[in-house]
Amino acid sequence: MKELLTENLLKLKNTKKTLVLTYVIIYFIWGLGMNRFGAEMEIARFTFWWQVITCYILFMIPISILLKGYRFFHQYAYGLVAMGLLEFMGYWLRTSYAYPENILDKLFSPQNFSLGMALFFALYIPAGNWLVAKVHGVFVKQ
Repeated sequence: MKELLTENLLKLKNTKKTLVLTYVIIYFIWGLGMNRFGAEMEIARFTFWWQVITCYILFMIPISILLKGYRFFHQYAYGLVAMGLLEFMGYWLRTSYAYPENILDKLFSPQNFSLGMALFFALYIPAGNWLVAKVHGVFVKQ
């Protein structure tokens, strides 16, 4: 277990700074956009705007980096576990707000709201890794 932790910490530490910066820019813009979209559509939002930093940058980027070498399904599956925990904690601690009777509640039922959000946001890991790789490849020649 200790070796796995050490290996993962080294992987994060040895990630190119330009790649980390690309993740930060893309995930921050993506997070702000999704938070705004969720609020405008009255689906869900963070209680505070700065949660974009804690969730998208401090939580999702390290997970994305650790999973970037995996195939799509594995990134999605591991991302689902991570996002499931994040969604659960966000609504339990009330740091995320789900609008009552939002469109997803009406479509899937309020009991399935968090599950639907976790299933959707788990796609961010493989999609984010793909997008970051494409953008980083354009701006930074290997």
